[in-house]
Formats: sequence, structure tokens, C-alpha cells
Amino acid sequence: MNTPIGKHSGHVRILGSKDHILRRNQLSENALKVVHRLAEAGHEAYLVGGCVRDGLLGLDPKDFDVATSATPDEVRALFRNARIIGRRFRIVHVCFGREIIEVTTFRGQHSGDEGDHRSQQSEDGMLLRDNVWGSVDQDALRRDFTVNALYYNPIDGTIHDWAGGIEDMEARCLRLIGKPEVRYREDPVRMLRAVRFAAKLSFTLEEETEEPIHLLAPMLLQVPPARLFEEVLKLFLSGKALATYLILREQGLFAMLFPATFDALSVLPWAEKMIRQALKNTDARLAAGKPVTPAFLYASLLWPAVVMESMAMQAEGMSEIPAGQQAAHTTITRQLQHTSIPKRFSLPMRDIWDMQQRLPRRRGKRADQLLEHPRFRASYDFLLLREAAGELEPGLGDWWTQYQALDEHSRREMIAALPASTAKAPSSRPRRRRRSPRKEQRTS
Repeated sequence: MNTPIGKHSGHVRILGSKDHILRRNQLSENALKVVHRLAEAGHEAYLVGGCVRDGLLGLDPKDFDVATSATPDEVRALFRNARIIGRRFRIVHVCFGREIIEVTTFRGQHSGDEGDHRSQQSEDGMLLRDNVWGSVDQDALRRDFTVNALYYNPIDGTIHDWAGGIEDMEARCLRLIGKPEVRYREDPVRMLRAVRFAAKLSFTLEEETEEPIHLLAPMLLQVPPARLFEEVLKLFLSGKALATYLILREQGLFAMLFPATFDALSVLPWAEKMIRQALKNTDARLAAGKPVTPAFLYASLLWPAVVMESMAMQAEGMSEIPAGQQAAHTTITRQLQHTSIPKRFSLPMRDIWDMQQRLPRRRGKRADQLLEHPRFRASYDFLLLREAAGELEPGLGDWWTQYQALDEHSRREMIAALPASTAKAPSSRPRRRRRSPRKEQRTS
């Protein structure tokens, strides 16, 4: 990034259009339309946050958010395609087909005199409602990190910096605005955002920003599971999943999101390697423009917990197949207390796990039936992941790799060469006892 030279006006640093590398043609046309219409109606409006930050770093700008002096009702009155969402934070979504421009009203400082309908905090300091409006300079100081508090005016091309974000960006430092402990208590998800931005941007966490995280990590347990599900996707589907995971572990946050998996990591020697490889593969797929499903991501992150639970059940006398199925159900039930998992992801995740018990059993027509299963490819990839991590002895993955590439005749030869131990798949259902003739006569 070129070092921008700006001027200071009071407590704000203003960069002229010639002093930075962000250009209008990098930005969403729809976001620009929103800003221009707000300005034409007499309101102050800027593009703010990730799109400005990333543009200044030479990255492809995304997440086009608008901050304005207009209230949510005033914004909605200007756009037919707008709807107000949220109670905790009232914001406006202006919809242009599949693209949504998020518009927020400048937030102000809390005086303590606002009613509960505008501002409310829990006993722990968590913000339950924050709808106190203010000016743009107050809004800047209500944002989370200095590098996210940069305001771009597309009309004159200037960037306004009230929080020292330009200097921190040049130092590649992630700094929380305000007192970190207070800001984390207001919204514990800010700890996850700190990790995500540090990993995504390859920034270091400023010392005071980092210091309270270990102490306050348990506050994540108070965050609704549905919100944490969305945050997990942002953490691990941003293209920096492995780097994100390492910082989460270092800061004591991973245990708050996946406690059962965290416990398994210290017991199962292959678990750490498996998770790291799964996240590395996720990054590689995203870099190559390939799709990544949350079902496979969650299947990988929770598998060590499933194995640990299954081992405990087998130690109590349950056989392998039903123990695995019950362990999967128990693991998901417990995980839902921390992060929700919509059924559109939990059901295919269960299929991937169940297929791990079926892939070794290939005699007769079973191999072809497995090959036609809609989850075969994901299950096969999952099997290779387990072998690479050392959970399983290598061999089965190579067999399936070869089997997929052969013609029908060669496949039959591979099936015939299988040892007899793969001939029958054990059933998880108890056998039904035949009724004795005497008993049948008595009940007829």
C-alpha cells in the first residue's frame, strides 16, 4: 500500500482523492446510488468499514456498508426496496436483486438517560439495545476497530479518519476503539471479529486489544447460538481458516465455540492434524474458486468429539455401529447449545459420518450403491482426510480412488479380490426373534 499523506482538520484526518488508492470504479454501483440519493435528500452519507479498509490495502473491496445521518424510517422512505431489520441494532437493508446494501444511522454516545427502547445493557455490560443516534464523529468512535472507522465520501473522493485508522493500517496493527474490556463486554462477538480481521489482514493484535480476551472469552457462552453459527462461517470461510483457527486456539476462544472438540484434541493424537488439514484444504478450495459447504466444515470440526463419545459408549458395552450413530446425535445436540446448525447442513453432515461406517463394506453390489450415494464424494474426501491425519491405516482411500477410475469388468475383479471380512455389513438393528409355534397357537 502507498503511504497516504493527509491533512488534519481538528480531530479528523482527511485524505483527498489524490492521497489514497481507493477509486469509485472499485465500488458497488448500488452502494454509490444509495449514498447519492441520501445526499440529494439532504442527509450526510458515507461508505464505511470493510470496503474502505480493503480498498486502501489493495484488496478487492467487499461488504459495502453505508453510514448516514438519516434515521431508519427516513432511509426506508427514500427507497422502495428497503426494509428495517433488527431490534438490538435497527438497520436498513436496501435490496438490489441479490445484493444487499446495509445502511446504518450514525450512533451516538450513551448518556444513561435513554429509555430501554433506545439503549439497554445487561448486568455484565452487554449491549442488549443500541439505537442512540448521533453525529458522524460520534459514530466513528462507536465502531469496533480503528481500521473499520474510515469513512469514504464518493462525491468528492475524500476519506475521513476520526480514530487513527490510517496510522494503524500502515503499522498493520488491529486496535480496538475505546477501552477493550468495556467494548468486549458490550458485544463479546468483537473478540471473534478481532481474530477474524487479524487473520484475514495478517495484522497483529495491539497489546491492550489482546490482553482481556482470555479473561472474557467465557462471555461468548451468553451469545445466541444462531449468531455464533454465522460468526463461525465468517471465521472459517474467509480464505484464512487455518490462520484463524491458530489464533482462536491461542486466545482461548476455540473452546468456547467447540468445547467437545477442544476436549478431544488433548486425547486423540490425530485430531489436531485432521482439523488443521481440513482447514488448509478449505483455504485451498476457496483460493481455487471451488465451493465449500458448511456441512463438511462442521463434520470435520466435530468429528473428534464424535469419536470420543463413541469410544466412551463402546467402553460401556455398546457395539460399534450403534455407538457411532448415538455419538453423532449426542455431539450435535451438545453443539447446538453453542452454535446452531441448520438442518440443511446437519443432515448432510450426519450422512458424511454415517458413510464412514459403510465405506469399508464393499462386497456384492454395495460398492456401486455407495458410489451412487449423493454424499459419496464428500464422504470419500472425508475418509482421505482421516487417513492423512493418522486416524485410520492407509489403504481404503486408495482402493476407492482406484475403483472410481476403472471400468465395470475391472471393478468386479477388485470386489472379488476383497477379503471375506468385508463380505457383510453389521446391522445396528437388533434381530427380531422368531415366535415359537406354541406361542403363535396361543395368540391365534
